[in-house]
Amino acid sequence: MAARRPPGWGRLIWDRATRVVRHSLQARVVAASMAMSTFALIGVFGYMSASVSQNLFETRRDEALVEAVRASTAMQQSFDEAVTQNLTSGEVDALQDRALDAVTGLISSRSSTEYAMLRAESQTETLLQMNDVQSQSFDTDLLTPELRSAVAAASDTPYYQSVRLEGSEGSQPGIIVGSTVDVPLAGRYELYLLTSLQATQETLGFMQLTMMAGGLALIALIGAITWFVARMVVGPVQTAADSSARIAAGELDVRIPVRGDDEIAKLGRSFNDMADSISRQINELATLSTVQQRFVSDVSHELRTPLTTIRLAGDVLHDRRQSFDPVTSRTVELLHAQILRFEQLLADLLELSRFDAGAAQLEIEPTNLVRLAEAEISAVEPLAAERGTELRLVAPGGHFEAEVDPRRIRRILQNLLGNAIDHGEGRPVVVTVDSTSDAAAIAVRDHGVGMTEEEAARVFDRFWRADPSRQRRTGGTGLGLSISRDDAALHGGWIDVWSQPGEGTAFRLTLPRAGAHAVASPIELPPADTQAIVLPPAAEEAPAPEAIDALEITLVDPPAASTKEPGR
Repeated sequence: MAARRPPGWGRLIWDRATRVVRHSLQARVVAASMAMSTFALIGVFGYMSASVSQNLFETRRDEALVEAVRASTAMQQSFDEAVTQNLTSGEVDALQDRALDAVTGLISSRSSTEYAMLRAESQTETLLQMNDVQSQSFDTDLLTPELRSAVAAASDTPYYQSVRLEGSEGSQPGIIVGSTVDVPLAGRYELYLLTSLQATQETLGFMQLTMMAGGLALIALIGAITWFVARMVVGPVQTAADSSARIAAGELDVRIPVRGDDEIAKLGRSFNDMADSISRQINELATLSTVQQRFVSDVSHELRTPLTTIRLAGDVLHDRRQSFDPVTSRTVELLHAQILRFEQLLADLLELSRFDAGAAQLEIEPTNLVRLAEAEISAVEPLAAERGTELRLVAPGGHFEAEVDPRRIRRILQNLLGNAIDHGEGRPVVVTVDSTSDAAAIAVRDHGVGMTEEEAARVFDRFWRADPSRQRRTGGTGLGLSISRDDAALHGGWIDVWSQPGEGTAFRLTLPRAGAHAVASPIELPPADTQAIVLPPAAEEAPAPEAIDALEITLVDPPAASTKEPGR
């Protein structure tokens, strides 16, 4: 493979400039000001240059026309003085020389003017004929047929034409003016004056160069002024941005220095007032949260002793319920169930208080997640049998000793399985275990009533239930998913949920492997069977099987996975 060429200096400079402009408001303001100033100056200077160039050309053209009229008039006057004389050919030539001397005298003040006197092409044979004469630097090839035709057809009006003169120093602009002269006995001749506009071109070039230099200096000055003004405006804004970032990072005592009474000072005072208000509210909320956490923790601990006494008394009554009358026996059963639920609620509150106080600790043990999932499925077999729910375990991965807290992972699975059985409408519940080189995951998928997007967004809130009126068989407290989320976060992992009304719900627990950083889960959400599965009609209450043995647990465990983890 051919080696890539490193970028050139031009590309590096361009990339750096674009990066500065993209990240700096001050640089963008200066760049925009200089760009707009450049376009404006180009337009103004372009118009001025064109106007001056046109004016210089018209002035020089008018001068050339005036010279041509004066020269043709002087030459015509010289020839007219000899009209009454009987001129010979030699005398006509001598008169021509005197006339040309007069023309030369008129244009001698301008070294850039050349002349030529040519017999008109349309002139018929005359008694006498003068020779065509021209100055040394006059090139008759510059005379176009159109110009000669126009000059020959005119009598008193001179005609001009712009030309390009080729010389040793390069090409130069010029103008040719033509007029006619009537020579006695010799007929009509054409007088052409060639004037170089090189001096005018040099004047225009100097003016354009001066305008360009002045424009560049003006653009640089505008850039410097804009930079200074932008610095005055952007500086306080940058200070406010830095202060906001520091406040967002937790430095609540950061404030902006305020000077003066202008708009920037008002912004600084408003920012400081806002920061004071936010700091005060955060401190109040932190104090309130601390008081609330301490209250929950203290109440939970204080309730443990009387609850233990009530639990012991309830157990005694529950053990002797057969000796009571039916009404009292049923009352004792309800009392015992509510005592157990209250005890579970108290345990959950104590666990939440540990999370809130940051006192929760992991007890890491090497744990096979597949075996742990099998054990938890077996633990909920009686409950699943009551609901007629089939439990399936699919384990393409996870056959290794993961470094986790088995008690917390077991609690998460108990909660997810209980929810799946309660809301699964008696349809199959699938538990999937999979892994990659970076993470392991456990997903619990039911095919029950499902949840809306709004309900799924609140499913991890404390004491929230999608359907509070729905009868539960697991006796949940409304804190299970919240505790499960905290347990997953304590492992450096996460729990996410997918749900659709009528299609069911899938919870996925993702845990990073030891020494790895998990960014993706080995199990996909939404589940692959979202559209493919054919669901049986849901029943209000599935009949319970005759025996617990009727419950089917299907373990899908590839042979290769029993000895080593799949190549991932």
